[in-house]
This record gives sequence, C-alpha cells and structure tokens, in this order.
Amino acid sequence: MSQPSSATVYGIPNCDTVKKARDWLSAAGVDYQFHDFKKAGVPEGALSDWLQAVGWETVLNRKGTTWRKLDAALQATVTDAASAAAVMRAHPSVVKRPVVRWPNGRVSVGFSPAQFAALQGATASP
Repeated sequence: MSQPSSATVYGIPNCDTVKKARDWLSAAGVDYQFHDFKKAGVPEGALSDWLQAVGWETVLNRKGTTWRKLDAALQATVTDAASAAAVMRAHPSVVKRPVVRWPNGRVSVGFSPAQFAALQGATASP
C-alpha cells in the first residue's frame, strides 16, 4: 500500500492549537488536508489507527471543556480503548487536537513545533 503524499490534520477549525498546527504546516510547506471532525465526524478506521499508534489515553482529552461537561457516570465508563473510542465517536470534541497522520504513516497528537519538525523529516520506519 502506498503512503499518501500529504498529511491529514484532524480537528476543528476554531481550535487555537489546530490553528497553530495548520499555520506551522503551511509555513513549512507541508501539503496537508484538513478533516473537520465536528462536521464530518471521527473516521472509524482512523480512530482505531490513532488508538493503536499512540494509545487511547493520549488521544482522549480529559483536560478539555467537553470532557468536564460529560456526566461523571459516563466519564467513569472510560476504562480502556473500546470505551474511550465509544465516547470519542459520540463526543468528537473530547479528542485531543490536532491529530495528524503524516505522509510516512506516523500519527501525532497535539502540537509542538519541535515534534512537527522531527516528524516532517522522519522516515516511515519506527
């Protein structure tokens, strides 16, 4: 299977961290596509890949407003990847942003210029 030639940024357009990440990618000349999961949802196959690549505890944003607004009983049900995925599908804003699928297949969550610079030049081998 061939690798995509561009990155895919998953997030919501009004998120400040997503804006910073998109600005960085544009300034660095990285070709990317944007997937707004507020409008288009969290892609099932992609979510599974993210959880496998970086772990559900990295992808689930327990510090955000959406998580804090969830019922405590629902929060308590999140104990593993399957339960976290169910909550992330139902409430896309609890996904930590942005999630980036790099052309080399790697996945990153959140934004830091140093991490993006390293991943931009990384090869597909782990």
